[in-house]
Amino acid sequence: MVDGFLYGGTYLFVGAPKVGKSFFMGQLAYHVAMGIPLWDYPVRKGTVLYLALEDDYARLQRRLSRMFGVESADNLYFATQAKTLKEGLDGQLEAFVKKHRDAGLIIIDTLQKVREVGGEGYSYSSDYEIVTRLKSFSDKYAVCLLVVHHTRKLESGDSFDMISGTNGLLGAADGAFIMQKKKRTDNTAVLDIVGRDQPDQELMLEFDRERCIWKFKKAETELWKMPPDPLLEAINELLTEDNQEWEGTATELLKQLPDMQLQANVLSRKLNVANSQLMNDYGISYGNKRGHERKITLKRLLPQK
Repeated sequence: MVDGFLYGGTYLFVGAPKVGKSFFMGQLAYHVAMGIPLWDYPVRKGTVLYLALEDDYARLQRRLSRMFGVESADNLYFATQAKTLKEGLDGQLEAFVKKHRDAGLIIIDTLQKVREVGGEGYSYSSDYEIVTRLKSFSDKYAVCLLVVHHTRKLESGDSFDMISGTNGLLGAADGAFIMQKKKRTDNTAVLDIVGRDQPDQELMLEFDRERCIWKFKKAETELWKMPPDPLLEAINELLTEDNQEWEGTATELLKQLPDMQLQANVLSRKLNVANSQLMNDYGISYGNKRGHERKITLKRLLPQK
């Protein structure tokens, strides 16, 4: 599809709101439909279906006009409504690929618009099942399904831990793309890529605000580091040379960290996610004792940085 970048299968494309995901989807869709190289990546031309389920046709035309000076393109089809998977989305997609035998790329923007949540909510099994169902379709018809999704609000040292939902989404997919900005107002973004059929990559991109397209700046060899987490920084300051251990409830810990405007349950979730970063970056081990009251344990194992 896009050699060295995107292949057949089912992939997640994840980013925070307003990070520029939809512009990137429009750019990718146009390049594949027209067979135009994406930066230095060769593109195999094919019919594209873009399910822009949070847009309308007028907005899509304006976006395409600003980006490429056209309001439509051969081999590029838009839809602003679709059934959910439970209602028969896969049947709609099947009808499209049977009509368009050269279909190569289908974009679903966003996952939330086509999924359903049963009584079990967003469990690992339900997340795994929904992506597995999409993957069965992409494998059967040898197309690429690119599913746009959002990041969780809870930060993590590992970009791929920031995918909203459970690990079942990434576990069933062929790969994922994570688009992040250090600041929301930045023109630059980091695109982390991991997949079964290509080496892991990290690209630095720059947004052209005039044309609303993403330009390639460079490929990073070193992983881009998340900015320091204020919570972990505060815990690092809490454990001094004279007091290298702490134990208590999440509520009691918050009293020791007055600048942290968090609820106790949110604090516990953040620490559960960030425990490896706490150890790797600060040399502090984190534990969670079950009992009448759940106690958090913090212990410095390495000298303070």
